[in-house]
Amino acid sequence: MTRGSCPAAPATIHPPVCPAGATSGSLGLVRPRVVLFGDSITEQSFRPGGWGAALADNYSRKADVVVRGYGGYNTRWALFLMHHIFPLDGIAPPLATTIFFGANDAALLGRTSERQHVPVSEYKENLKNIVNHLKDCSNSMVIVLITPPPIDEEGRERFARSLYGENARKLPERTNEMAGVYAGQCIELAREMHIPCVNIWLKMQETEGWQTLYLSDGLHLTPEGNAVVHKEVVKTLRNAGLKAEDMPYDFPHHSKIDGSCPDMAFQ
Repeated sequence: MTRGSCPAAPATIHPPVCPAGATSGSLGLVRPRVVLFGDSITEQSFRPGGWGAALADNYSRKADVVVRGYGGYNTRWALFLMHHIFPLDGIAPPLATTIFFGANDAALLGRTSERQHVPVSEYKENLKNIVNHLKDCSNSMVIVLITPPPIDEEGRERFARSLYGENARKLPERTNEMAGVYAGQCIELAREMHIPCVNIWLKMQETEGWQTLYLSDGLHLTPEGNAVVHKEVVKTLRNAGLKAEDMPYDFPHHSKIDGSCPDMAFQ
């Protein structure tokens, strides 16, 4: 091999295996994770126009955005998942986690969705337990609470009639007033625990016509509604120091790779 030439690549390359949370030289072989934990509004966030998919694009090659959304779940049921999704050992904890529950907890007693109802005091306590568990996982994790969204009761009624016709329930199973009560407890807990909170219940209602602009069925989000959540979550993460432009790539940018001697960029 002449001086200054690039050594021939080995016939078989076995990439190094890097344990969770570790790095190899200047190469961060394990991307940090941002976990989205919530109900159906989180589960659906990777659909076209979804806020989770947009967030993954923001942090492309900087962090893996992982969806852990469970349609129909409330905070009581989420506690059963907590130790499975966020184990205290074995894997590196997430860099950040969003907690987006409450839409189902706020379902009204005596109505068609009462099975999902969780009393508001228990809702707040369940959120507190989730946050404390995440803090046990990592004292540096960015934890973001997101309030339940507003409810368009007329939109929920139209949606029910579209499914069940004359057999649709006559009384709303959720109300915007009750969603606001749960949102208030979410905000209060965030203040008490000194963590950021996205008040999506209030933010959406600042726009005229929010009922049909942001909600597809009186509860779940339209692409425009997803855009509001995305914007607020990104702003909150940036305020917490997670600015994508300041985070390193997991492997070298292509502009740093010498076409005649690519090995050097990966040493």
